[in-house]
Amino acid sequence: MHSSRRWLGLVFISIAVSLIIVDSTIVNVAIPSIVEDLGITSTQVQWVQESYTLVFASLLLVFGSLADRVGRRRLMLTGVVIFAAASVGAALAPTGDALILARLIQGIGGAMILPTTLSLINAGFRGRERGIAFAVWGSTIGGMAAVGPLLGGWLTTDFSWRWAFGINIPLGIVIVIGVLLTITESRDRGAGRVDYVGGMLSFVTFGALVFGLIEGRTLGWWSVDGDFTIGGWTWPWQVSPVPIAFGVAVVTAGAFITWCLRRERVGKPALITLGLFRIPTFRYGNIAALIVSLGEFGLILSLPLWLQFVLGLDALHTGFVLLALAVGSFVASGAAGASTGRVRAVSVVRIGIIAEIVGVVAVGLAIAPDAAWGWVLPGLFVYGFGVGLATAQLTGVILADVPVAQSGQGSGTQSTSRQVGAALGIAILGTVLFTSTAGVLTSALDARGLPANEVDQVVSTVVDSAGAAIEELAASSTTAALADDAKTAFSDGTRWSAFTAAGFLAVGLAATFAIPSRRHDDARVAAGETGSDIS
Repeated sequence: MHSSRRWLGLVFISIAVSLIIVDSTIVNVAIPSIVEDLGITSTQVQWVQESYTLVFASLLLVFGSLADRVGRRRLMLTGVVIFAAASVGAALAPTGDALILARLIQGIGGAMILPTTLSLINAGFRGRERGIAFAVWGSTIGGMAAVGPLLGGWLTTDFSWRWAFGINIPLGIVIVIGVLLTITESRDRGAGRVDYVGGMLSFVTFGALVFGLIEGRTLGWWSVDGDFTIGGWTWPWQVSPVPIAFGVAVVTAGAFITWCLRRERVGKPALITLGLFRIPTFRYGNIAALIVSLGEFGLILSLPLWLQFVLGLDALHTGFVLLALAVGSFVASGAAGASTGRVRAVSVVRIGIIAEIVGVVAVGLAIAPDAAWGWVLPGLFVYGFGVGLATAQLTGVILADVPVAQSGQGSGTQSTSRQVGAALGIAILGTVLFTSTAGVLTSALDARGLPANEVDQVVSTVVDSAGAAIEELAASSTTAALADDAKTAFSDGTRWSAFTAAGFLAVGLAATFAIPSRRHDDARVAAGETGSDIS
């Protein structure tokens, strides 16, 4: 492929990544308007946000493998079309259930797009250019995670929440035209037939795992702690569906591994070649990616809630604050590209994670109920810079020694590791945020001498609304003091969520020291000699 055409193709690949990353963050800002317009219940609110992640994470591995067989460009374009069509359904949804269905279909399209963008880069670039391409890809993810709330805030405030989904349609058209004009199709012609049984086992495994991680805090980790209703059917047992989901995930994961090993022994293609995990960079890189992803969602999860419900910023202003993260990430893309071939990729990953830790801790220290929003900007910038460095270079490390013919499988595997880590991070950090908030607020209200039933009512109202009820408490002179207690409690919860995220990032940093970092390997990668010795 001509060099200029290849780099132009990278632009459209990056726009495709932006499409799914922006959509996954833009909804958080639009949710209040959706609730007001459609009158959806709290359970529907949760599924509007989480149905996308559930399907997305469950199908990444399946579509990463399928891309190697049917064509990486073809599958990515199919995903873009499905994603755009589902966005039309979401933008026109008349009810909450219709919106949830559209989000589920969006998850299918997104799962087709993400691993194929990676495998197209892995197949289309070599040596130092590959490192630069991965840097652009990773910085796009980090930047768009922050631009999403900004874009969502603007569209929701000045137009309608429906445009938060409608914006995907013109972007989808641009991507389809651009990819057809600039990117050449690639596939592994000797990959054989698709492993449908492995695909089903993979879908059930990750679907059950992500469901359990997301729903544990709401439904209860062991005993039922809330109603679980699908259509007209309600969960009838005292045992929560969450441990059952985890049990299903364990059983099907074992069956999946057994199935793949059996197919490999008889010479048949499996959904994923488990031999890839014999590659040290792939094995330890995936472990590090999963752990780092646990921490990288600390700020994106809790900070927008704190900015809006404690400091009183509107959706658009919140988006502008989070723009500091995007700026840091895009600055990192230049630094990452310049360092390719000069600094070891693993070293760049470690520098990036250290910057993330420093940024998260700085933001946590700046959080207070009476804080000025400007104090969080430096920490957000440093955090974004770290995300831009670590995300791209870690991806490059993971895929550096993966044969091009198996790049779809490798891309799908590392994307799945990240998504499972993100789901686990959302579950844990959400639990830290709301549990800490509830504990601090309960203590404060008890100190005021409020009756136990009133304490429970106020605490549940604040926590169940994710902080939105603080404004209602502040609006009344009789509950203004309670609103101050709630702001303090929510600030404490946000701070502890940030510090917990920093802790996970520190563990991820430690995990990177298991990744081989030898100069002759870095020289091979810089020269484009990747995967040649892996059978």
